[in-house]
Amino acid sequence: MTNTALQTFIDGTKAAWGPLTSELVAECRQHLETLLKASPSEAWLAALHRSAPTNEELYRDPTHGFVLLAHTEHAGLYRPPHDHGRGWVIYAMQQGEIEMGTYARVEDPDGQVRLVKRGSTLVRAGQVQVYLPGDIHDTRCMTSSALLFRFTERDLRVEDRQERRVTRYVERNGVWTTAAA
Repeated sequence: MTNTALQTFIDGTKAAWGPLTSELVAECRQHLETLLKASPSEAWLAALHRSAPTNEELYRDPTHGFVLLAHTEHAGLYRPPHDHGRGWVIYAMQQGEIEMGTYARVEDPDGQVRLVKRGSTLVRAGQVQVYLPGDIHDTRCMTSSALLFRFTERDLRVEDRQERRVTRYVERNGVWTTAAA
């Protein structure tokens, strides 16, 4: 039986796994870049293109806890600034383009929190973007649709809903600030 690009990604990531280091991030990034080169005729990838799932789990590692998800987004879909708590994430564009902005969290002398936009990157098919713990970013789909893989080193639903470690930001009077403010 032929090994699929997805299985090669899983095996390579499991073999490299360990504490968060520059080397681990580089290896995971490389495995995702290779995954993006998968033949569209591979059954798992052909099925993703046919079904265009909003959110589909492709793999969850039972030992290490990392998760690989596939997302299809549509033109103009905007996800406001947020972080991933203690988690780190690598986005990998399979098809389409998504603009990803980055922000710094600034606290004013009066204790008010606001975001300052650092810049944005247009992530195109075949490219990846890394966000480490605490990195704040937003996303906007720039093409009619986009298929992306989201690799997370932990289950972000747990990080968000159960442990409440994810920070989301809202815009008030033209300023991004914490949702709780």
